[in-house]
Amino acid sequence: MTIIDFEKVIIVEGKSDKKKIQTIIKEPVEIVCTNGTISLSKLDEFIEQFYDKEVYVLVDADEAGEKLRKQLKREFPRAEHLYIDRTYREVATAPEQHLASVLISADIDVYTEYLR
Repeated sequence: MTIIDFEKVIIVEGKSDKKKIQTIIKEPVEIVCTNGTISLSKLDEFIEQFYDKEVYVLVDADEAGEKLRKQLKREFPRAEHLYIDRTYREVATAPEQHLASVLISADIDVYTEYLR
């Protein structure tokens, strides 16, 4: 069994967000779900687990997503925050082409067919 040591981590809200992003990303990136909210113990676990990684936050453009983003900004001040266009509201429902352009702008390698 091969263990991959990921350099980059993307924190998303839900499993549908994770599935959507996994199909677009070409490089090995760990995608972690918070399931909308995050407990303090889970947050402490993330901090310990990801302290030496490039952390990206990609959450929905809604009230719950913004609340989670604020919490993650406090705990991961060096994390890069990625934003989808507000018209799409949810990562899971945003077009693949839009998500690919958001990811590539953060130097995350994506499959080129999603950039067309």
